[in-house]
Amino acid sequence: MMSTSAPTAPVGGYAVSVDEYVRFRSDGFLIVRGLVSPAEVQELLGHVDDFASGRVEERIHMLHRRLEIHERYMLHPRILDVVQALVGPDVLALQTMLFVKRPDSSGQGYHQDSFHIITEPDTLIGAWIALDRADEENGCLRVTVGSQNEPVYPDVDADAGHGGDRLLADIASIAGADDPDERRNGLTAVAAKYEGREVAAVVDPGDVVFFGGHVLHRSHANHSVTRSRRSFVSHYCNARSYVPWDDEPLARGEMGNDRHILARGETHLPYALPKFAG
Repeated sequence: MMSTSAPTAPVGGYAVSVDEYVRFRSDGFLIVRGLVSPAEVQELLGHVDDFASGRVEERIHMLHRRLEIHERYMLHPRILDVVQALVGPDVLALQTMLFVKRPDSSGQGYHQDSFHIITEPDTLIGAWIALDRADEENGCLRVTVGSQNEPVYPDVDADAGHGGDRLLADIASIAGADDPDERRNGLTAVAAKYEGREVAAVVDPGDVVFFGGHVLHRSHANHSVTRSRRSFVSHYCNARSYVPWDDEPLARGEMGNDRHILARGETHLPYALPKFAG
């Protein structure tokens, strides 16, 4: 569809403060405590338990296109309130991921989300809902403060379909993004510029971590004996950004906006409607 409005924030929504806005810009991330209610966390955990009755992959992508509960939490009004204040007012909902990080599961190495999800101009933001307590023992998010000011480092494989600021004269291409082995991850050298500034995002169930597309972040392995680290993650951008990305392959130069849901505001670009919401 084209250029019409999405729902506005409901009464009783979340109002982002000036201090929170500044912290998001200065740190590259923002934790909003208790944004998702205990009852909602339990609903998502019940879904995870039902869904993961057998062994499941650690990361499960894009189920909002098949499951009502995933679409509903991607469009959670209080999460959209924060996203709208930080990158809006017009919001396009792009992606969902369900993480089930069991004891002894490996971590994920340094990466920038805008390397994987391309928006032009780059207005990408992630929202990471904690369903369990996440701390250093079970592999919480770790964010490198200050690195949000870095460009997005392009892939050495220019045909891999990744993002990157290739117009900068002296930018280095990298290999090994996401690799937990620092020796193989090309972003290790970038992270080294911010020595001592990596922050462990310790969160409780219902807390939400918001982070921009440029900030370096990673997680270590889950060293807990008994505790999983489960989370529900969505990505968004300003709905007026051109999005040459989808989880399903696009032709080079093809626009993907019409595959993604207009969650707030309006846009001059194509968009999709919610599949399950009224």
